[in-house]
Amino acid sequence: MRSAPNPFTDPSQVRGALYQSASRIATRTSALHRARVSGTHAAEVIADLAAQAPGARTGIVADLGCGRGTTTRQLAGRIPGAAVIGVDLSAALLTAAKLRLPGTGRRALIRADFCQLPFSDGSCALAVAAFCLYHAPSPASVIAEIARCLVTDGTAIVAVKSADSYRELDHLIARTGLDPNAERRPSLYQTAHSDNIESLAAPSLDVRAIIHEPHRFVFPTLADAAEYLSTSPKYALPPDLAGNPAALAAALRQRTTDEPVVASSVVTYLSGTKAAR
Repeated sequence: MRSAPNPFTDPSQVRGALYQSASRIATRTSALHRARVSGTHAAEVIADLAAQAPGARTGIVADLGCGRGTTTRQLAGRIPGAAVIGVDLSAALLTAAKLRLPGTGRRALIRADFCQLPFSDGSCALAVAAFCLYHAPSPASVIAEIARCLVTDGTAIVAVKSADSYRELDHLIARTGLDPNAERRPSLYQTAHSDNIESLAAPSLDVRAIIHEPHRFVFPTLADAAEYLSTSPKYALPPDLAGNPAALAAALRQRTTDEPVVASSVVTYLSGTKAAR
């Protein structure tokens, strides 16, 4: 089988169907959060790390690829004196983020590409890039751009997932015949993941800490699993099932026993300071 292009690095999908509305991300994250039985909410971990960053309490804190603003909101709550700026390419996600942010304090949302950040050299005390670097064909270049924006002792916090995240769901889709090639398709996270993030960051950051945290998920029924699976661009599902959780759940029930579905992932957090060059 010839591998299809990775939808997470396909500019037409990243700028189009994947994030043209906030509903896909809301469905996806809600399904994961309901199913998670171990592992800390990533936004809480990031906020804890951010609160320890020198200069972040009063400086500029940039949340890159901020999406619907979950981490942005945590940062604003934990570092109330900071100027927290959320950056995302999707206008729809920024609209959703605006509705979720606190109404007071130094807050801003900017539409921009993380390959060319809207910050001057040495202007940010802290930059966060959570679950977005895998959208970059060259994530090391994005990390270099992040480092450009940091003050001399500025901190970057990056969060990625393991390349084999949710592999159990690939198995489910493959064995039910809905996408026989599901297990052979490339990881959505292939460009930036737990195993390569340190080497990607090393040219631009002095890496201070790396945390690997296993996460485990239990979807109680096939309908719960379908809520997540229907949002994934990884699979070549029949057109009437893609993006339709009810129809996907019905198709799964026709092909396998309706019982809990277990999945796993590793979330990796890297923190580092601007490398002296």
